[in-house]
Amino acid sequence: MMSAVMKEQLNLLPDEYETKWQAVIAKDARFDGQFVFAVSSTKIYCRPSCPSRRPHRERVSFFQLPEAAEQAGFRACRRCHPRNASGKDLQVELVQRVCRLLEDAEETTTLAALSEQTGVSSFHLQRTFKKVMGVTPRQYADASRVSRFKGGAREGKSIATAMYDAGFGSSSRLYEQAISQLGMTPATYGKGGRGATISYAIVKCSLGGLLVATTSKGVCSVKLGDSESTLEADLRREFPAAEFQRDEKRLSEAIRAVVDHLEGRAPNIDLPLDIQATAFQRQVWQQLRAIPAGQTSSYSEVARAIGQQKAVRAVARACATNPVALVIPCHRVIREDKSFGGYRWGLDRKKRLLETEKARSK
Repeated sequence: MMSAVMKEQLNLLPDEYETKWQAVIAKDARFDGQFVFAVSSTKIYCRPSCPSRRPHRERVSFFQLPEAAEQAGFRACRRCHPRNASGKDLQVELVQRVCRLLEDAEETTTLAALSEQTGVSSFHLQRTFKKVMGVTPRQYADASRVSRFKGGAREGKSIATAMYDAGFGSSSRLYEQAISQLGMTPATYGKGGRGATISYAIVKCSLGGLLVATTSKGVCSVKLGDSESTLEADLRREFPAAEFQRDEKRLSEAIRAVVDHLEGRAPNIDLPLDIQATAFQRQVWQQLRAIPAGQTSSYSEVARAIGQQKAVRAVARACATNPVALVIPCHRVIREDKSFGGYRWGLDRKKRLLETEKARSK
């Protein structure tokens, strides 16, 4: 059976998901260009006909465009080159063309310039792009520049060279955008994240195991699980180039803040954060933190609240990729029909959290 997390993440009808999954299993080339599938364990996305070994079903999610998969943090497969598959939908083709223009631009491109290059009105272009991608052309352009900077830094370029090659006109602009998306300074990222030290602690709580991890700037990860080994392995996969040290004493204050919230002694968790996020994810996560304890919102209500009514699927993806459980209360987002939907840390935990918060609010 497909996991509830994936169903809610993509807001797909059961028949729609099944059709795409069967196309992936059959490696059906007829679906190439219509969607790509991404694998959570490898962070790679492929076209349906990719010859690679098929992943477990619960690890697969679908995206209409390669660019949408990359916006969610996945990278293209080097075997099937999914970016080269041609789409058949005119709106999709328009958005893909705009994405290419934004990715290739050496400086900031205005909406008016994109309108002139594509022959489509600015209003229609903006609306179509947000509908398909879940973010505006400007937000996508910002993310693309950061991505180009990351690529240059990984290739060994100096920070200044990588900055100007990516289209940043000044270091202040780079730091303004890059720190929020990298979760570290550009100089640290240029070293592959090496030198960054992450402290973490694991304790027992009413929901099982609780892991809290911090950098020098704030909390970078909060996880729930059943075993210490699983929680620790998940943290190391998330930050493969960092140095780690387990330190319950140093993190006692952060642990106490999370546990006090779980036990009802604090309505909110007020901790400094150091997390990676796209512009769209930041919008969603800020809105989630505005949902009071004891209350819930649907994915569509969150989309409307941030002014992107058509981005319900993207909102669900942002909830599913929340790196700090409880601090950003993604468990307070449910389906339109009031059912619980999915939860990265298990539906049973989500149910218990919501029931406890509702009882306490009364």
